[in-house]
Amino acid sequence: MKKIILSSLFYFFVASLFAQEIKINVTSYSTGLPISGASISKNKKSFTATDSLGMAMVSIFETTEFEISAVGYETYVLKVNKSNATSLYTAKMIPSASEMEDIVIVASTRSNQNIENAPIKIEILDAEEMKEESTVKPATVLGIIGDISGVQIQQISAVSGNSNIRIQGLDGRYTQILRDGLPLYEGFSGGFGLMSIPPLDLKQVELIKGSASTLYGAGAIGGLINLISKKPTSQQVGIFTINQTTLKESNINGFLSKRYKKFGYTFYAGVTNQSAVDVNDDGFSDVSRTSSFVIHPRLFFYPDNKTTITAGFTSTNESRLGGDMKVIQNNADSIHQFFEKNKILRNSAEFIAERNLSGKNKFVLKGSVSDFKRDITTHEYNFNAGQLDYFSEASILINQKQHNWVGGVNFLGSQFKKISGDSSFINKVSNNTVGAFLQYSYKFKSNTTIEMGLRNDYHMTYGNFVLPRVSFFHQLNKKWGTRAGFGAGYKIPDALAPQINDYAIINILPIGTAVKPERSYGYNAEVNYKGKWGEENSIFINHAFFLTQLNTPVIATEQSNGSVSFANASKPIVTKGFDTYIKLKLEEWELYAGYTYTIAERKYLSDNQFIPLTPKFRMSYMLTREWEGKARFCVESSFNGYQYRQDFTKTPSYLFLASMIDYTIAKQCHLILNCENILDYRQSKKEALYTGSISNPHFNALWAPIDGRVVNLCLRLSL
Repeated sequence: MKKIILSSLFYFFVASLFAQEIKINVTSYSTGLPISGASISKNKKSFTATDSLGMAMVSIFETTEFEISAVGYETYVLKVNKSNATSLYTAKMIPSASEMEDIVIVASTRSNQNIENAPIKIEILDAEEMKEESTVKPATVLGIIGDISGVQIQQISAVSGNSNIRIQGLDGRYTQILRDGLPLYEGFSGGFGLMSIPPLDLKQVELIKGSASTLYGAGAIGGLINLISKKPTSQQVGIFTINQTTLKESNINGFLSKRYKKFGYTFYAGVTNQSAVDVNDDGFSDVSRTSSFVIHPRLFFYPDNKTTITAGFTSTNESRLGGDMKVIQNNADSIHQFFEKNKILRNSAEFIAERNLSGKNKFVLKGSVSDFKRDITTHEYNFNAGQLDYFSEASILINQKQHNWVGGVNFLGSQFKKISGDSSFINKVSNNTVGAFLQYSYKFKSNTTIEMGLRNDYHMTYGNFVLPRVSFFHQLNKKWGTRAGFGAGYKIPDALAPQINDYAIINILPIGTAVKPERSYGYNAEVNYKGKWGEENSIFINHAFFLTQLNTPVIATEQSNGSVSFANASKPIVTKGFDTYIKLKLEEWELYAGYTYTIAERKYLSDNQFIPLTPKFRMSYMLTREWEGKARFCVESSFNGYQYRQDFTKTPSYLFLASMIDYTIAKQCHLILNCENILDYRQSKKEALYTGSISNPHFNALWAPIDGRVVNLCLRLSL
């Protein structure tokens, strides 16, 4: 025995003298993104795993064969010959066709959880979908978000084109928008927010329906949308798109990224030019004249294998002009005077530092500052104002076998100030909040997880808010699972937040001292089914029930003199219903189908309690066929049920149909032809878009598309 021990010690001593250290970078073959938590084995024994950047350090002292495995990917075998070994190896793992929904979420839950088993339901638009959308609608990510069941994109202005995202029947101001976990689109700065975010710059979009205030604070009553930017990999990435539409829109976009040993970078730049178009020939633009330029560089620093520091800057410069076509064409006269021009400048800086601690624990420090300016000029007034948004946060993640803790503190605020222009009621607004949060997850055996969270926010004007949340997931068997949850939320009154109606900003009155914050309680319950057969066939079904009660809702009322005031209603707003979607894969075919039934009511009214412009039911589907390396074809459709106008009359139901083909010219060159609204359904075919005169029009609320059929042709080039 003594000889054996001495021999072993001598062996390891010699091995340590002659061992060579190498790095293995594990990425996805299809997306090029790093894979964290990939297991690296030698001689069938696992001995290490990749970090959050997909990197791992291993030692070799002879020719060695490594097996690399990760959930949702085929096993990758890497053979390293010590005699000619290099310092870095890249393992590009191929996604397993038989796996479905095996996606790990970090940003929206702050913990490394499998999306399928997470106690809180999260829906993902992944890198492949971002890639497709960057060639279909290169200027904005709004279109693809609107394809998700239970999500409604509502255009609130026919003149400027401004739009809101509504979830489960609630107004757009109850949807919280984040960029890499940073809140940049609140109040006055929320206008035109997502309309200027291009999909080419994004890795994925994470969406939570229902209350999600515990980790991210006020505002996420209807839901939360987190836009996740791309990160660099060791492979040089270069993507360029050139796009032209029949609606006179032109786009040029470019993205570059590369990771080196100690630093990396991503760089996005995009230009959009849109001519004003009067689709229905009524003399007013249905699409505003738009020019925009977006730039987003980010630098990544890697001082060691455990630390990542990210610094980024985003600048958006945009101009929109809509209204009377003669005014837009510089032919204004005594009758043709109506127009609205918006000049928007948004500059944002971000900082994120991540440190991997022992085990799977992590410390994160992040912050952002965003300066938003909007100059509004119409035939009646001029209003120029700005809002400064700031945010900082420190958080820690503690991951154990059965226990998971997330805790942190944050500070966020905004300063709105009128810069110049005509007389207005609101000239200055300040909001500041300090918060602390704690979330705990416990996994019972391997099939049940319960998650509890608590947030405490202190607003400098409105005082203290305590927000509890609890959610539960149980895997019944290999095919069936169920989850349920409850969460509380709140919303600070904000007269500058976008409303369903597009009120003139100089007519908006400030929030009175008697107006109280809105408080909400949200409930959800759902069941999942997952099945697969053969190598390439699978199905996933989700059926969810939801209910949200919004107490002391803040209601905007337009007075006879045109001014807009705000007050709390005596009874709540309640939205409830169910949401079902199916994902089916049959060899080369993929199908997504969704159905949403929503009852959205204003209980403070004695009759006609429905929330206007909310479809009671909506169905959608997307069917895709791919010929690997040759082409990809997609057809999608949505059927929107009737809605109530604000005068209590019903709108017609309508069908929206679109189709796309992606043809591979060469390995790095694709040509994409897409057609939106094939049936050319327009609201203007059913009713006039405005009442009144050419000189003084009053535009009706929008419940259907107004831009009609649009065809675009895009060329995508990759390095």
